[in-house]
Amino acid sequence: MIVVGLTGSIAMGKSEVASVFAAHKIPVFDSDKEVHRLYDSGEGVALFKPLVPEAIVGGRVNRPKLSEAVLADKSLLEKLETIVHAEIARRRTRFLENAELQGHAIAVVDVPLLFEKEQDKHVDVTIVVSAPEWLQHQRALARPGMTEEKLEMIRARQMPDAGKRARADIIIENIATLEDLRRTTAAVIQKLRKHPS
Repeated sequence: MIVVGLTGSIAMGKSEVASVFAAHKIPVFDSDKEVHRLYDSGEGVALFKPLVPEAIVGGRVNRPKLSEAVLADKSLLEKLETIVHAEIARRRTRFLENAELQGHAIAVVDVPLLFEKEQDKHVDVTIVVSAPEWLQHQRALARPGMTEEKLEMIRARQMPDAGKRARADIIIENIATLEDLRRTTAAVIQKLRKHPS
């Protein structure tokens, strides 16, 4: 089974590309969604409670309270990230084992910080969804609740697009319409199915 690592900076269209893979019956592990599931689970409560008991409200991790705790104590972020990354890695491994058992030829792991956290070492092919900076900026600011400051904070944590492009095996350009993006992604899927290596 070929494991595809899918990434792309904010507002590049990575989620749309992931949905095209899913529409082609290719299993997709969405790391961000898995983090949210973790926050809402008993496992998440058990992991977070020893470090931030004040963030546990009503049997789940309360995100605003967690953010407050991290802002109050900067050293918490690294500890929490270590715990979260280990748990997400465990879930990703289980997902890939299941996908292989089900006989899938391809499985996708959607990881926003694929290169930053060196997760590309654990995949066979890397795909970067990319767009010009001005377009990324325009798309990101169109999102509800997004501000220039928030965008810059997110960008600061992400490797610049040029760095991702340089390390990618496949680059999907998202510069036109949604339909073009879907067509381009479908062509990439076809290529992966014909030439998996």
